[in-house]
Amino acid sequence: MLPASGPASPPQARLAVPLGLAGMLFLLLVRPVYDVDIFWQLKLGELILATGGPVAAEPFAAAHLGEPLPPLAWLGQAAYAQARLLGGWTAVRVFDAVVWVGGFWAVAAACRRTWAPPLAALVAVGVGFMAAMPCASLRPQSFAALGFGLLLALVRLNLSPTRILLFAAPLLVLWQNLHPSVTVAAVAVGSAAAVGWVRWAAGFRSRPWALTGLTAVVAAAVCATPAGWPVLAVSADNARMSLALGVNEWRPPWVAGNRSAGLTFAAAAVVSAWLLVRNRRRIDWEELAPAAALFVLTLTAHRFALFFGLAVVPPLARVLTARPVVTGGPYRPGTWLVVLLAVPAALLVRPTHFHESLPLAGVARLKETGIGGTVYCHYAWGGPLIDAGHPDWAVAFDGRYYRYTADEWGRYAAGVRGEFGVAELDRVYRPAAYFLRPGLDDVLIAALRADGGWREVYADRVCAAFVRSR
Repeated sequence: MLPASGPASPPQARLAVPLGLAGMLFLLLVRPVYDVDIFWQLKLGELILATGGPVAAEPFAAAHLGEPLPPLAWLGQAAYAQARLLGGWTAVRVFDAVVWVGGFWAVAAACRRTWAPPLAALVAVGVGFMAAMPCASLRPQSFAALGFGLLLALVRLNLSPTRILLFAAPLLVLWQNLHPSVTVAAVAVGSAAAVGWVRWAAGFRSRPWALTGLTAVVAAAVCATPAGWPVLAVSADNARMSLALGVNEWRPPWVAGNRSAGLTFAAAAVVSAWLLVRNRRRIDWEELAPAAALFVLTLTAHRFALFFGLAVVPPLARVLTARPVVTGGPYRPGTWLVVLLAVPAALLVRPTHFHESLPLAGVARLKETGIGGTVYCHYAWGGPLIDAGHPDWAVAFDGRYYRYTADEWGRYAAGVRGEFGVAELDRVYRPAAYFLRPGLDDVLIAALRADGGWREVYADRVCAAFVRSR
């Protein structure tokens, strides 16, 4: 533990962390909107706002309409939908960026409160951001970054066990309803508690009651949603189907689809290891345990790099603190203004824009045809179709991997390969339209072009849309 006193940090140095976080905000806001799932999440959020709570029955999937709907991330979806209702896509982007960076801000603030020099905190946050940045996308997962950052900050502040548990319980319940990823906290806190007990048995420290109690609270919070314990089964189904479909974020960082993101994670891991080894006498092993556990998880699925990036900040800030400093109290209002100016600066440089890989032009053209009913689509395009066409359209598939059975995904794969033809798809789904992805759906696209019963109304390198010719 660091001593509770030291020299004051220079006034200009105190701006290091706020300026670094302002830079993070700027980088997030100049990126395009590229995540296809945010579209169906926004539409579901609007339904949640309209009903005043979680939507109980499936509203989008044609083969499952009216079936029970697991309320995953229901509160986060409502928050994002409210932001769009208030200020359009710009408000959604700003809200998401502030929430995501808020996790790093919380950890940095806790390090500063425990006498880490500003430059040490800045370097630690910078390394963590390097690892986590490729995982940042416009979706409720940003609440996971905020919740995990706040939890790490709470532990770093060295409060009494009672105060930690009193603050952690509502935080974890809120986090699990905003985004169901509190299981990551269970891994992180549980690993810290385990290391604490090992070190107690070796005579190096007192019993880690605070971490042990926090682990129990985290485990209980996993089921503190309207879904209850079955949320674990839904999450497991989602992971299993994601792996079966080859979704990159569920694959190791070194696979081809994760190559660029994996390089930044590798760079952050190498820098972290070098700093830790170089200053190993200052390591707090309980504090390092969550980062180590999440590093191992990231080697199995790159999506955990977000949590590794946050977890590595406290141990790096500690080993970089040669002399604890007094930070001089809360930041002045002018400091917050410096951070907030990053928002209009980013919006001025790069207003809201959508990535060219999104099929928004094709969705708009399909909407102009006035068709209604089921749209058989490439599963990734289900989100934009839902957002534009509900309730007139239902989709055969979308990005909610847990929503569809293994047999349905097997039928989908057979359709991609051409083993389940247009006649069979028409018999099963009775689609009013097809909305496919060139390159991946070429066999089905060719079959529709050769079939006199379908008319192509739009085609580009991103999507191809067909409606019935009669």
